[in-house]
Amino acid sequence: MQHLALERLDLTVSRAPLAKEDVSHPRFDHQVDVLRQSVVDRPGLEAVVTEKRLLADIGDGYDIMILGADKWHQIQELHWYGTIADRHQALSRLPRLLVFPRAGSPPAPQGVAMAPELLPAGIADVSSTRARAGELDLMTPAARAFAYRSGAWVDVARYDRWVADGGC
Repeated sequence: MQHLALERLDLTVSRAPLAKEDVSHPRFDHQVDVLRQSVVDRPGLEAVVTEKRLLADIGDGYDIMILGADKWHQIQELHWYGTIADRHQALSRLPRLLVFPRAGSPPAPQGVAMAPELLPAGIADVSSTRARAGELDLMTPAARAFAYRSGAWVDVARYDRWVADGGC
């Protein structure tokens, strides 16, 4: 936020995210509650819920959209749009983009702003897959507490073994 001189940064969550139709646990309202708890003490960060699904639609009205390189490549996939013309039209509506590198993802193409220098060391390797696999230290304290209480996102017994083995 400081680097971009942003007064506010919305962490936007879709009620019906693409490629996540089969996720039923944790419930959507729990995910939103955890996100809101995670930003409550962070001035300028807001958790926002939208009915929109495509990033081009979610980005309407914003000055900038921040995403990982893996998401940048995913939004290029034609099957989200139907036709090449629809994809081109949707992507042309995106606000200015700031794309962060992600481990294992190719870099964004020429003309898309990359900002690896803004990321703390090792953050490009952080992934929800690793957190769900038991590395709860990758989560915010609110998410970690919820995951441990509810069993959401992680197998608690596996997490306990991971901690016992010095993982935390």
